[in-house]
Amino acid sequence: MRLCVKYVIKKYYMKTKKILCVSASLREIIYTLLILFLLTGNAFPQASGIIPEPQKVEYNNEWFVLSGMTIIKTNSPESDIAANILNDYLYLLIGKRLSVNNGSDYFAINEIVISEIENDGEPSEEYSLGINGKSIVLKGSADGLIHGIYSLIQLIPVDDKNKKIRGMEITDYPKFGYRGMHLDVCRHFFTKDEVKRYIDFLALYKMNYFHWHLTEDQGWRIEIKKYPKLTEIGAYRNGTLIGHAGKKPKEYDDLRYGGFYTQEDIKEIVAYANERKITVIPEIEMPGHSLAALASYPEFSCTGGPFEVEREWGVFEDVYCTKEETFKFLEDVLSEVAELFPSPYIHIGGDECPKARWKNCPACQQRIKDEGLKDENELQSYFITRIEKFLNSKGKTIIGWDEILEGGLAPNAVVMSWRGTEGGIEAAKMNHYVIMTPVSYCYFDYYQGNKETEPLAIGGFTPVEKVYAFDPVPDILNDEEKKFILGAQANLWTEYIPGFSHVEYMIFPRICALSEVVWSYPSERNFENFKSRLINHFKLLDVLKINYCKEVLK
Repeated sequence: MRLCVKYVIKKYYMKTKKILCVSASLREIIYTLLILFLLTGNAFPQASGIIPEPQKVEYNNEWFVLSGMTIIKTNSPESDIAANILNDYLYLLIGKRLSVNNGSDYFAINEIVISEIENDGEPSEEYSLGINGKSIVLKGSADGLIHGIYSLIQLIPVDDKNKKIRGMEITDYPKFGYRGMHLDVCRHFFTKDEVKRYIDFLALYKMNYFHWHLTEDQGWRIEIKKYPKLTEIGAYRNGTLIGHAGKKPKEYDDLRYGGFYTQEDIKEIVAYANERKITVIPEIEMPGHSLAALASYPEFSCTGGPFEVEREWGVFEDVYCTKEETFKFLEDVLSEVAELFPSPYIHIGGDECPKARWKNCPACQQRIKDEGLKDENELQSYFITRIEKFLNSKGKTIIGWDEILEGGLAPNAVVMSWRGTEGGIEAAKMNHYVIMTPVSYCYFDYYQGNKETEPLAIGGFTPVEKVYAFDPVPDILNDEEKKFILGAQANLWTEYIPGFSHVEYMIFPRICALSEVVWSYPSERNFENFKSRLINHFKLLDVLKINYCKEVLK
């Protein structure tokens, strides 16, 4: 570092010497001033150390010393929430929570001021953070305050006994309105507290949507009071596949496996996320990936069963039948789901739905005839459109995987494009909103390092460098079409992720890279710059006891 500074000083001095015809003594003065200018850090923009990198950072020459005597001042219930979150982290970092004064005129010479300000119109995620020798002042709307608190947390040194924070002024706001992470709790189940910890990870990196995959062939994870067998039967399977699905012959353990979230659990998790300004989007899969539901209520299938909650991974031919009784069941389920989740969105899946059962089902064939449909693809479109109309009546917008484009897209649906970006491009050209989550960049169940040394994964290879290179907005779209790209999301499917420590390993540090993709506006994205910041950031992950992949260090 010293050599680098010395080189830059010499380079600038030589240029100055050539340009200015001045005396040697004056040149020495210029040379001295240049040294001071460079060493104070103001000559060139520097990264803040925050991930995702803020939009604008200006440094000053002051330092704020954080201690157990520092006072936090707040002015609203929302700023109190932000103060509590900060205090939870400070307890880990300095072993103490700071005193909080709300609405007080108490004067402190060493204070953190968290001040909620009113929006003029639309909700804003922008915040400002000012740090000098006497105070740290955070200002923003309710959402902005939470983002600012997590920036401040990352600025606090974790490896220095003296908690000195460099003076700066930050102005920050997101690039995309949708910044999401997904978690599959069906292939493997995670406790309420583990889900909360996952939400903490999202908040730390300013993600604002949590896509919660709650139903699958391998387990139904949400209590529905009108249909108790969904959790009595559907939440548990009699064994699990051992090893990779491609292994022959297949082996299974004989352990009963499962679990579910009560409606009270759901309310608690949703409230926890809401405090951190994260919207929870539930996914209730249909018409495929429905064996756990059909094992519980086989009368809603095409054949009548019997069925078992699936023990292995894959795509299975038994799906919901399109008879009236099935729609009544799904509407009842979704009515309870809509009450539990204040999210404007409900994800209804729509992916990987085989049509073999429909082709041989008298009820489904009669439905095709009665509705004047061409084939089973249009029957799927009918199914999705009908569910969409019902959810629209509940004030909800549906999201579906890009297969919902097949047979015609439901009128108001948001498309989550996973089989590449093509589905998203097609939807945007049809003036439908899109969330980009292409498998090649955004599937965090893929390997991120050497397969010989990494834990078992489904396959593929998505290192952190590739995630960082992702651009959610395809160049092929024109300016008007690009407006329909809401943002991006990473998905974590858990076939090969049996424990929460493994969940952490698979998302870290890739979530850090994705956060800059969806939040920051890098004029020139530079992975080497990001990598150096990321390696330093690992110190915080160590303090938070997060299990992360260290492949980037090799």
